[in-house]
Amino acid sequence: MRGACFSYVKPKHTAKPSLIHFSSEMLNELGLSDEDATSEEFLKVFSGNEILPNTNPYAMCYGGHQFGNWAGQLGDGRAINLCEVKNKGKNWALQLKGAGETPYSRNADGLAVLRSSIREYLCSEAMYHLGVPTTRAVSLMLSGDAVLRDVLYNGNPDYEKGAIVCRAAESFIRFGSFEILAAQQDDKTLKTLVDYTIKHHYTHLGSPSKRVYLDFFKEVTARSLKMVIAWQRVGFVHGVMNTDNMSILGLTIDYGPYGWLEGYDHGWTPNTTDSANKRYRYGNQPQIVLWNLLKLANAIYPLIEEAKPLEDILTAYQEELPVAYVKMMKSKLGLQELDKEDGLLIEELENLLQSSETDMTIFFRQLSNLNKAKSIDGLSIVKEAFYAPQEIEGKLKSQWLDWFLKYQKRLEKEIASDAERKAFMNTINPKYVLRNYMAQLAIDSVDKGDYSVVSELFMILEKPYSEQPENIKWFAKRPEWARNKVGCSMLSCSS
Repeated sequence: MRGACFSYVKPKHTAKPSLIHFSSEMLNELGLSDEDATSEEFLKVFSGNEILPNTNPYAMCYGGHQFGNWAGQLGDGRAINLCEVKNKGKNWALQLKGAGETPYSRNADGLAVLRSSIREYLCSEAMYHLGVPTTRAVSLMLSGDAVLRDVLYNGNPDYEKGAIVCRAAESFIRFGSFEILAAQQDDKTLKTLVDYTIKHHYTHLGSPSKRVYLDFFKEVTARSLKMVIAWQRVGFVHGVMNTDNMSILGLTIDYGPYGWLEGYDHGWTPNTTDSANKRYRYGNQPQIVLWNLLKLANAIYPLIEEAKPLEDILTAYQEELPVAYVKMMKSKLGLQELDKEDGLLIEELENLLQSSETDMTIFFRQLSNLNKAKSIDGLSIVKEAFYAPQEIEGKLKSQWLDWFLKYQKRLEKEIASDAERKAFMNTINPKYVLRNYMAQLAIDSVDKGDYSVVSELFMILEKPYSEQPENIKWFAKRPEWARNKVGCSMLSCSS
């Protein structure tokens, strides 16, 4: 579709929608109440069965590089923007995911299944409370319709329960929104979209000009770096970092085959589609952001007509990345003073974490309990993080003990007391994250008509840095039954 950034489309009428859960916090952001969420009107509007007066829903057009290759025109195949809401000085675009076919569905049905909808609903809100830039979620509904899906693309499709998530963001514009216009050599519409984005979402940059276009790209780069460093901090793996899944606002968008590091492994990806090349593996995410930014730079180049200023911004990203990464890792270790050996200390730790299957979340949370003044076996502090503690013997055990000695010696240079360091580390290292097996338990329960696990997880994940002793059962390593279970370790782009 040439000369257009979106197409008007109406959501599909669902058979018998029912509300599973809603976010009170997001309702408040929109100027709504919990009571509103229980109304028949809410059910109709947020399932797509009724369109609000004076609104005209639409699906967005964009292209994208998928797994490193140009895929041409893509677009919102199963997402429809309902409207925009202005409240408390903020602008929220509301979008229904799974609300039916659009002009960009490419012979698909535009629907979403329960499992992927629960995963998106829970994770987007969990990420927000972790302090990660993200789109938000408003509500989760069953559509009442059955949806045919091949969960692992292995030729065994089956019918599943359909569902609809209402997600919210300041904007859902993506890198691919600009790429498709550049590919079509439609400089006029490209300029219109860039100017619109600056006017509404980067207002502080001023009126559009070549200088402002560069400032715009520089800020998108900075936001994207902040986002991916936050992913690395909490052990989140997006799974499908195509350019069409990159927000122009530096938000985490499109929660598909994501996962959380269980064993600390820079080479891990949850996406079965990416299992051979592991392009989007945990350790490669910051480099993929850079690659995606290069494609965005190529897309807006016609408005600037100078390569070097864009290249300089990308070079700055490359220079800032290792600095930002070390700073982030130092914060996880509770190190706030300067020391030129910190980079080496971090590198040695990461090598050890990968040598012994170690739960990332538990390790860093428990590490805050180390007392820098006492001579103590550091391994005993973090023993619950190891999947096979009995295997940490011989040379490996000696390496661990040596690292802990170096770490304790380094802590002696810190001004903060143990209590102060622990408090600080516990604001950086979450106690609770949405592990895939947890999401799967919620999915299995809802499938049986029990919504309690969704509610329980939602409440826990609203306070991921709090101790929550009443919820300690969720502060645990991945159970062995989930190691190779579909939905827990193996996910596809349809998940």
